Amino acid sequence: MKKTIENKAPYISGGASPVIIFSTAYLPLQGGAELAVKEITSRITNCEFFLICARLDKALEKKEKIGNVNVHRIGFGYKFDKILLPVFGFLRARRIYSQFPVTSSQSLILWGIMASWGSLAALVFKLFYPRVPFLLTLQEGDAESYIKKARLGLIGWSWKMLLRKADRVQVISRYLADMARGYGYAGNIDIVPNGVDLVKFQISNFKSQINPKLQITNTKNELKIGNNEKIIITVSRLVEKNGIGDLIDALPQLSVISYKLLVLGAGPLEKGLKDRAKGLGLENKVIFLGDIPNEDVPRYLAVSDVFCRPSRSEGLGTAFLEAMAAGVPVVATPVGGIPDFLTEQETGLFCEPGNPANIAERINILLGDENFRQKIILNGRKMVEEKYNWDKIARDMRIILAID
Repeated sequence: MKKTIENKAPYISGGASPVIIFSTAYLPLQGGAELAVKEITSRITNCEFFLICARLDKALEKKEKIGNVNVHRIGFGYKFDKILLPVFGFLRARRIYSQFPVTSSQSLILWGIMASWGSLAALVFKLFYPRVPFLLTLQEGDAESYIKKARLGLIGWSWKMLLRKADRVQVISRYLADMARGYGYAGNIDIVPNGVDLVKFQISNFKSQINPKLQITNTKNELKIGNNEKIIITVSRLVEKNGIGDLIDALPQLSVISYKLLVLGAGPLEKGLKDRAKGLGLENKVIFLGDIPNEDVPRYLAVSDVFCRPSRSEGLGTAFLEAMAAGVPVVATPVGGIPDFLTEQETGLFCEPGNPANIAERINILLGDENFRQKIILNGRKMVEEKYNWDKIARDMRIILAID
């Protein structure tokens, strides 16, 4: 499916409309969707953004301004706050709406982030104010089979309802565009991916004034990694869909003897994966680092030779793009949005999902041929610079939101 960015007429003439963003969570609680909102809104300065989300944590303010976004958190600071969003999020949005002079029914734009509890508040608003434009952004990384079955089918139902009422849909990959079509959306779909902070993930610049070579040495010493050891890295939530168990099973089949696997991330499978590594006699080969703040990830990419995450599903795969930006060649599965940016033997290597032997084979290719590895590194970085930088993405979103 070809990417489409149409120069549509603005939602309201005579200047930029205020935008109410609906999201289940927001900063400092950070995932790919929250990061995307932050990066896009920080680059659009001539528009007033409001964001309604669940509070989820008592330590978070009910109202505050973060960057260019006026954040309104709904609830009492507990996990169940998200369930309140469809009703109380709608009521808060209506209160914000009432602050603006209504010269047209299109004096506001609704922007729902994912088919989420937050977007359901936008759906309720749309039911009461049908002429207010509603943009839905899809960023989901779950497999379609999970979306159809999860929570007794309620997630699949929310997809159908949201897509039915959305005036425009923006997705981060062709995979999600196809899913939107499969759920019955017949309107315009804009494919605008998430991006990468090219400065932060450029290893020669990371940590600003710190000497990169010194930083690399310090990181290896901290992790007790020898200078001659090859380093494989994965940045991943430890859940079934990300295939980290398959990656661990692949390690005994590597052609190199001296190596370490760095696992950045946490999740419900952590104990089981540690037991798996121990059962294979790899407890000294696999280093589980837990949750690492995104700003610290470049430090670990800087010491790594190969990035691998053998996912079963991906909405896009921002962690792969960050590795490419940092100069680390990637091994990935041809699922979800990954084929949008990974071209076999040009910007990375594909491996088969659920096949440890094939995963090991692909890692061995990159570890065994330095000239080929450098070719993949250069191509990957160039591709990310051209297609996945936040400045370009923000320009595309300005057109979709019709912000002059």
